[in-house]
Amino acid sequence: MRKNTSIRTTSTPTPRRLSRRTGISAGIGAVALFATVAATVATAQGAIGTPAPPQHNQPTTHHVEYFTGAGTHPRQTTVPAPKPLSRSEKAAIASDGDVTPIVQNGPVDKKLDVVFIGDGYTASQQEDFHDDVRAKWAKITAVEPYASYTGLFNVWAVDAVSNESGVSGDPTQDVVRDTALDSAFFCDGTERLLCVDTGKVESYASKAPAGDLVVVLSNSTKYGGAGYNDVSSQVGYDGIATASSDNDQSDQIAVHETGHSLGKLADEYDYGQDGTYTGPEPAQANLTTLSADQMTAQQQKWYRWIGQQSPDGGTVGAYEGGGYYQYGLNRPTENSIMRTLGREFNLPGREAMIAGFYRYASVLTSPVATDRPLTRKDRIRITASPSAQVKWYVDGHETKSSRGRKTVTPRTLGVPADGRTHTVTVKATDRTDAVRDPALRKLLFGSLKWRVVS
Repeated sequence: MRKNTSIRTTSTPTPRRLSRRTGISAGIGAVALFATVAATVATAQGAIGTPAPPQHNQPTTHHVEYFTGAGTHPRQTTVPAPKPLSRSEKAAIASDGDVTPIVQNGPVDKKLDVVFIGDGYTASQQEDFHDDVRAKWAKITAVEPYASYTGLFNVWAVDAVSNESGVSGDPTQDVVRDTALDSAFFCDGTERLLCVDTGKVESYASKAPAGDLVVVLSNSTKYGGAGYNDVSSQVGYDGIATASSDNDQSDQIAVHETGHSLGKLADEYDYGQDGTYTGPEPAQANLTTLSADQMTAQQQKWYRWIGQQSPDGGTVGAYEGGGYYQYGLNRPTENSIMRTLGREFNLPGREAMIAGFYRYASVLTSPVATDRPLTRKDRIRITASPSAQVKWYVDGHETKSSRGRKTVTPRTLGVPADGRTHTVTVKATDRTDAVRDPALRKLLFGSLKWRVVS
């Protein structure tokens, strides 16, 4: 049984970022694009790289991805869209939605911001929700490449106070609970499909300082979740993932969905039917109509990884089946997380995810303002990715003895006390082995500069 507590944490958020950053996506080709490969499911995965225009027509359905159990292939279906919010619902949301920072690694314009919203938590259970966010985020970031890039993320918890604890459809279809976001299993008759009112979710998500990914945690131990990848939003993201809070496997649902939203990766599963893909070459980085030999000869798709041992098991090559088709499309490995929950990202998938991280986050950040002069004694602190090479410069000349340091002073860098103004520069380059695309490597770079008055 979940504990109850009367403690409720609040914070004053900084101004909310309204538009998405897309700088790193330019020039990396298929890694930075997201288009569907199957016309029959063309609305299942929407492009998330840029903000959608305002939607004047309320959708009548949502195309969602759902998961019947750990170790299984996901499925696709269409569910009814919620009705527009009423005036009373808007008023209730306006008076709710306290924001709590869970992880803060830097300013929102330099980090990838993840927003968790709780459903089925009463007023006395909001600390339970915060604990669940921490636990779920720990499991998500245990998966590579998240594990190597935890410093690139901020995490926010948005409270949505429910009148009743738990969610509808748990444990059986006849159970109905009054919750803030209307979370419900047995959505459209499918037990493990965990649906929410997407309009309410977007309204709550907009309260966070920024939102690049949105995850709804529904207060339940039952396995289930969903991915809404066709949801258009004006608050800076497209797509919502849902997952039960206290199921040990439900975090994999969120990881898989970020493969779509961040990595722009396609699903690598098929429906086990005799369908054959006959369309053009897919834009996604993890599907191709080419064989391994053809990719190598033409230097296309994941040719740089062919023959390498992949973390999801086996060797990178061309394995037939994916994009919902049994034939005509090839995937990089036999069984990655984009095919079956509980697996790892394959090597091309990891590279695509890192590209996605850096579309929002910077290789290098510092809490020390760059628009004001410093003295020789001022401390300069930076944060950089663990795989980044850090170099410091004074007036354009590298101070080699300071390589790799995350905290320095101008004096220890060798800035002279001569009464003149000098320039301190730090540069960081992520040299991870998980990226082989030269075009992407050129973008894994950051630089900051300060004026020092000696």
